[in-house]
Amino acid sequence: MVKPKKYLGQHFLHDKNIAKKIVGLICPANTIIEVGAGTGALSQLIYEQFNEKAFFYEIDKESMEFLKENVLIPEGQLFLQDFLSADLSSHLSPIHIVGNFPYNISSQLFFKILDHYSQIQQVICMVQKEVAQRIAAQHGSKTYGILSVFIQTFYDVKYHFQVNESAFIPPPKVKSAVIELVHKKELRLPCDENLFKKIVKTAFNQRRKILSNSLQTIVSKQLIPLEYASMRPEMLSVNDFLNLTEFFYQNNVR
Repeated sequence: MVKPKKYLGQHFLHDKNIAKKIVGLICPANTIIEVGAGTGALSQLIYEQFNEKAFFYEIDKESMEFLKENVLIPEGQLFLQDFLSADLSSHLSPIHIVGNFPYNISSQLFFKILDHYSQIQQVICMVQKEVAQRIAAQHGSKTYGILSVFIQTFYDVKYHFQVNESAFIPPPKVKSAVIELVHKKELRLPCDENLFKKIVKTAFNQRRKILSNSLQTIVSKQLIPLEYASMRPEMLSVNDFLNLTEFFYQNNVR
């Protein structure tokens, strides 16, 4: 058996019922990618269901050898590689992502997904419960932030279920949750994407300040609409940020 490695943030899922529930949420696609295959709790079910359309990324050599010997996945579908550095253009779109995301890089994985939102149509992932809640949070919530806004701009988010510590080896010190991201039908933003990202990041980097103060590094206070000027960033919905971006862009803010 593979020994979990703390430096890789490995907590191997061993609950078969949870594994079946997760894989049951995956919709058919040209490419199914599992991130962090580990000891194959999900991999076996994914491969049985999707065969040659399934690909598996794992950074741990010991886990990779275990998958080759025990799950019997063809070598051409196994990648001993960090998914964060993967070239997704080598896979047919649409791509669906599934995985028990390592807690220590979950945010990075979501930003990787956002960088390829035009290719990635569905994501089924297990993450730390607090991260799942943050991604699914609505405006007005204290947990609503940069990742909430960016993901909800491109994806509809569904919080499916909680997973207790006992489902893993070794048990983590926190609870987990399974969430689903489904790509919104409208791919094009109604505003400049780079400016949108700049505004959201600038606002939330000083989230205790009202927008007339936090955004003054990129726009004059006088140009901020009165309806938003005295609001803190967590009070704005995704559409509010999109509308604000378009307003600034029309007024030559770049």
